[in-house]
Amino acid sequence: MQPSRLFEEFPAPSYRGNQESALSAIEDAFEAGNEVVLVRAPTGSGKSLLARAIMGCARRAEDADPHQSTGAYYTTPQVSQLEDVAEDDLLSDLNVIRGKSNYTCILQGERDTPVDRAPCARRQGFDCSVKHRCPYYGDRAIASARRHAATTLAYFMQTAGSEVFRKRDVVVIDEAHGLAEWAEMYATIELSPDRVPVWDGVGVPDVHGDTRENEDALDRTARFAETLVGVCERAKDDLLSKPELTPAEAARRDRLQELISELGWFLEAYRDPESTTTWVVDQPDGEGSPITIKPLDPARYLRHTVWDRGNRFALLSATILSKDAFCRSVGLDPATVALVDVEHTFPLENRMLYDVTQGKMTFEHRDSTIPKIARLLVRLMAEHPDEKGIVHAHSYAIAGRLSDRLAEMGVAARVRTHDRHDRDDALEAWKATDDPDVFVSVKMEEALDLRDDLARWQVICKAPYLNTGDSRVARRLEEGQWAWYHRVALRTVIQACGRIVRAPDDYGATYLADSSLLDLFDRAEADVPPWFADAIDAMERPDLPEFDPEAALSGVDAAPGGSGGRRSRGSNRSSTGGGRRHGTAGKSDRTSTNSDGTVGGSDSGGSDSRKDHPLSDVWGE
Repeated sequence: MQPSRLFEEFPAPSYRGNQESALSAIEDAFEAGNEVVLVRAPTGSGKSLLARAIMGCARRAEDADPHQSTGAYYTTPQVSQLEDVAEDDLLSDLNVIRGKSNYTCILQGERDTPVDRAPCARRQGFDCSVKHRCPYYGDRAIASARRHAATTLAYFMQTAGSEVFRKRDVVVIDEAHGLAEWAEMYATIELSPDRVPVWDGVGVPDVHGDTRENEDALDRTARFAETLVGVCERAKDDLLSKPELTPAEAARRDRLQELISELGWFLEAYRDPESTTTWVVDQPDGEGSPITIKPLDPARYLRHTVWDRGNRFALLSATILSKDAFCRSVGLDPATVALVDVEHTFPLENRMLYDVTQGKMTFEHRDSTIPKIARLLVRLMAEHPDEKGIVHAHSYAIAGRLSDRLAEMGVAARVRTHDRHDRDDALEAWKATDDPDVFVSVKMEEALDLRDDLARWQVICKAPYLNTGDSRVARRLEEGQWAWYHRVALRTVIQACGRIVRAPDDYGATYLADSSLLDLFDRAEADVPPWFADAIDAMERPDLPEFDPEAALSGVDAAPGGSGGRRSRGSNRSSTGGGRRHGTAGKSDRTSTNSDGTVGGSDSGGSDSRKDHPLSDVWGE
C-alpha cells in the first residue's frame, strides 16, 4: 500500500467539508504502520469518496512480485449502499459483483430464471454455449480481474477461500459499525421447517430437557447436529445421482449443502478445546420445534472471512463509538488500529433534536404511552402540514398500534404504513409522492437517504434497545456488559438521526418521543461523539399546536375521517408548498407536551423481505 497516493486517487474534482483534512489524517495513520484505520465520519462526509481514495493506494500489479497481493475490495453490509456505489459516476471503476440469485439466465426459455437455478446449476455436465455472455460470470470475471471490486459483505464473506476472489492488498468496509453483530447474524444457524429440507425426516429433541446426566443444551444440540448432517448428506447424494434437477430440486440441493457446511463449522468449533467461540442455543417451544444456534464471539469467524482477505483495512462509519470496544468485538488488536475522527460540517441548527417525550415505551408502560404518542403525531402533522415525515416505530407491533390510533383520530389520509413483505415497495411509493404523507416505518434507522423534501421531520418512538429475550443479549448482560447494551442502542439512535439531514444545506427536525431515550444519553454519555453531544446539549422542548386532526390534514385534500390500514395510493394531489424550515421550533406561543419517566427495554421486530435482508445477496449460492 502507498498512502502517499491518497490525494491523487481522490475521485472528485474538488473537496467539500472536511474531506481534505480527513485524507491527510488517514494518510498519517497508514504511514505510521497501522494495519487497520477506523474512519469515524458523520453523515454527509462523503465516505464513499474517501473509500475510493484509500482503495487507490493499493499495490498495483505492475509494481508487485508474483507472490504479493494487489488491488482492493470495497464491501458494505448494506445492499442499498452497494446500489448507490454502482450508480455513482465518480465511482465507476468499482466493479460491482453480487450473488448469482441477482442475475437472470440469458438462454432461450430461461430468461426469467435466476442464474443459481439455470440449466448450468441443474444439469450434470451442462456446457453452456453462452457462458461468456452470462451476466453473472461476466461481472465476476471483470470484478476478479480489475483493481477494484465492490460487493456486499455477505458475498465477500461467502467467497472466503475462493480461487477467484483471492486476498488483496487493501480492503475497505463501509458502514462497518455493526460488523460484530453482522458476523454473528451471518454465522447463526437456524434449524426450522423452512430452513431444513429434511425436517420431517428427523426427530427434533428438546435440547433444554434433562434427558441425560452431565449433558447440557449445547451437548444435546451437537448430538442432534451430527444426526442431521448424516440425514442431509444422504438426501443431497440422492439428488446428485440424478442427471437433471428441477429448479426446486436445485434449491433443495443447495440448501442441504449450505446446512451441512454450517453444521460442520459449528461441530468443529464445539469439538475444538482451543476454540474461543461461545455458543448459545434457543428453543423456546421444546421438542419438535425450531432451534437456533448462535455464536457469541464472532472473532474467529471474522478472521477467516474478513481479516485474512487483505493486508491493510479501512473501516468507515459514523458510529464506531468506542475504538477499544469495537476492536474487542471483532478480534482486532487496538495497538495496530488507528482512529481518525472527521468533524461534522452540518450546522447544528439544521439538525436539531427536540424533547417531546410522552413516557416510557417499555412493555409494561406501552399501553399508556402509545395513545399519547399517537396524539403527539397528530400535533406534529399540524406543525408540519405540508412536509413529509417518517416515524421510526421500532417494531411492527408498535407500528400497527400507532396506525390504528391515528386512523381512529381521523388522520389516516396522511399516513402510510408497510408490512414485512411490502416494505421496499411501500417505501419507494412514499418517497415518490409529492404529498406530505407520514410514513410509519419499522427497522429503517440505517441506510436510508431522505435528503431535502423527501422528509423534513422524523419521530423516534422507542429507545432501540436489543431484545433481552435473545440468548446472546441475555448472556452478555449476565456477564455485566451493560455498556455494550447501551452503546448498541445509542448507535442506532445516531444512525436514525442521520436519515433526514444529508448535506450541509439540508435541514430537518428529529423528535424524541420515548423518555428512555433521555436516560440512554445519560447512561452512554462516555460514548457520545462530540458533534452529537452538541445536539443533545441544545435539545429543547418545542411548543406545538393543540391536538386538532383538521389542522393535521390542512396540507392535503382530505377531511378528518376514514379508516386505517396499509395504503398504496399514488400521488393525485400536490402539497401546498415547500413548508417552512423547522430549525426554530419552540418560538411560537403554543401549548407544550407532557413528559415523564426513564429507562429502557425492547421487543422484537424485523422484516422477512428477502430483497431487503442483508443476506439476500447470497441466498441460493
